[in-house]
Amino acid sequence: MKLMKAIVLRETGNYRSLKPEDVEFPVLSGTEALVRMKASALNHRDLWIVKGLYADIKLPVILGSDGAGIVHSVGNEMHQAWVGRAVVINPGLYWGENERVQQPAFRILGMPDNGTFAEYVAVPVINLYPKPEHLSWEEAAALPLAGLTAYRALFTQGRLLPGETVLITGIGGGVATMAMLMAVQAGARVIVTSGSDEKIERSLSLGAHAGVNHNHPDLRKHIQQAALPFGGIDLIVDGAGGKLFEIGIDAVKPGGRIVNYGVTAGKPEQLDLRKIFWKQITLQGSTMGRPAEFERMCALIQSRKIRPVVDQVFTPSDIARAFEKMDQGLQQGKLTIKWEGK
Repeated sequence: MKLMKAIVLRETGNYRSLKPEDVEFPVLSGTEALVRMKASALNHRDLWIVKGLYADIKLPVILGSDGAGIVHSVGNEMHQAWVGRAVVINPGLYWGENERVQQPAFRILGMPDNGTFAEYVAVPVINLYPKPEHLSWEEAAALPLAGLTAYRALFTQGRLLPGETVLITGIGGGVATMAMLMAVQAGARVIVTSGSDEKIERSLSLGAHAGVNHNHPDLRKHIQQAALPFGGIDLIVDGAGGKLFEIGIDAVKPGGRIVNYGVTAGKPEQLDLRKIFWKQITLQGSTMGRPAEFERMCALIQSRKIRPVVDQVFTPSDIARAFEKMDQGLQQGKLTIKWEGK
């Protein structure tokens, strides 16, 4: 029996017990490829699954949605050209035919399907994309889920145009940081929010035009002041919800757009529908994206030489420390795992 190392979640509630263990090699179907992982990356999704806060958790499962590596083998010789190629993995499985929304069968690597926190992972060949050449393995692993979510929120759902002003909340998280980098490269003016002045300063050094600490007692006024030199906010890309989402209704221009992809700060306590209809604001939900968007996202990363921000690289044995850092919200950018492979 051939074995490999993987991070397997067997019970929820305690990431401190996570460590590499021996598991059997994946068995390939004719539509799959076996990728020898060079690096994986954490997402908040992994943390929520470990804590038992995600819907329909099925255990045991190898965690992880993001990763990059080298194609080791394929299940059908018609895909032989992929063998030996450096790839990033699109973690979204079975989006479906509707461009507007994923089908009910859509799911994400890392639960219920085994994910990327392993030396080898089996994925559908159609989910493989060439690794952008300028990226390190760790940068490439940091790209897929955050990059795809940010791309769809900004460009498909948010319809961002050059010269517009976009407010990105919760800078420091992987999606928010990728959205900032993409928006800057698209010619937009970017305002960020964070509870950390240090994260705001880092964002300014990466190209953001202004930043606001969302712990300020008069947050509504400070966001409006930050946007004043730019003529107001055209688009808000929000992964927080809560109070920031409520303030966004006031902050965005008449005719503006608000795209939400998460609720890390909880549900808004109230939404003033009068402001929404009178200002003719578009409220749009967004999550992940379809294969065509993943391909366009990778092309943007390649052509503009965008580098995902990697906060720290861990070994598989340090996986519990990586989860602890994410749980404490100390990272800016992505936390990654480096695999040596066999």
